[in-house]
Amino acid sequence: MYAVVAITKHGVEIARKLHETLPNTHVYYTDKFAKGDEKQKGIYLFSGNVRSHLGKWFVTYRGLILIISLGAVVRMIAPLLKDKKTDPAVVVIDDKAEHVISVLSGHLGGANELTRKVADLLGARPVITTASDVQQTIAVDLFGRSFGWEWENEENLTPVSAAVVNEQHVAVVQESGERNWWTYNTPIPSNIRQYASIAEALEAKPDAALVVTHRLLEKEEEAVLQNGVLYRPKVIVIGIGCNRGTRAEEIEQVICDTLQQLRFSIKSVKALCTIDLKKDEEGLIVVANKYKWPLIFYTPEQLNAVPIDEPSETVFRYTGAYGVSEPAAKRYSGQQKLILTKKKSGNVTISVALWEGER
Repeated sequence: MYAVVAITKHGVEIARKLHETLPNTHVYYTDKFAKGDEKQKGIYLFSGNVRSHLGKWFVTYRGLILIISLGAVVRMIAPLLKDKKTDPAVVVIDDKAEHVISVLSGHLGGANELTRKVADLLGARPVITTASDVQQTIAVDLFGRSFGWEWENEENLTPVSAAVVNEQHVAVVQESGERNWWTYNTPIPSNIRQYASIAEALEAKPDAALVVTHRLLEKEEEAVLQNGVLYRPKVIVIGIGCNRGTRAEEIEQVICDTLQQLRFSIKSVKALCTIDLKKDEEGLIVVANKYKWPLIFYTPEQLNAVPIDEPSETVFRYTGAYGVSEPAAKRYSGQQKLILTKKKSGNVTISVALWEGER
């Protein structure tokens, strides 16, 4: 949710226009310019100095769109700043709606994207000064974010970003995950070079590296991260079955142990898949919620439509399906060959697949 704030007569008109055209937006303006229809339209009025209200809006909204002079905004938000990972996006619009300026949290907070959207709605010029956007190159802190990728080593974001925008040799090694991450209409800059493996990248001696993989790196590969960022794409699909009443701790332990044995990162899990008889299985629900994994359910008929290597008459008698973990992993991932076909451990049965392509 965004807040649009105006304090001038012209600003009020701009705010009212955005109220009609920009979804998920609350509009606030000074009661000095009230038109009488604010309650009907769901517009909020405030009295007094805008500075006295800004602190509350700053921590309440995902982004602030302020139709206030840039200098005044800088002075007002300065005492409120905490961290680029938590500060909201701040966008400023001039009083004639000629320019929309990205001021704060351009990347992680989404101010650059919001600036472009608002400028398009108002027919204004977007003003974005982030180097990677201006140069149309990789934004290291946003790389793969739209796909849900997570980075592991935040401390290298700044030096690697510097290498990208300063046109130093940057290696990209991608072992898994979505391949359509380049979104500009121009070619990838020549300083960014893609390599087939970490070993090949290390041999090329780049100034920085971006590594995209679900694997846990081996000791000899970790040198690539001396000035590199490791990204975890969402590609691991876990098919799972369990006895009724299996505790969450046991389910979680089996998953963690299995991924460790496979040398896979738990951050790359894309989904947990099972039979619809488990929709109320508390242990599964607790684990899925803890890691924020989608919990996918299939009917016995859907599972039986998937060819499997190890059908079980015993499982069929209890569930109506000849298997649970194996066909569930295959169905969601679209893969006929699994990384782990089926492993039984205590009350839990687990299968693992690697997801490829768009969904």
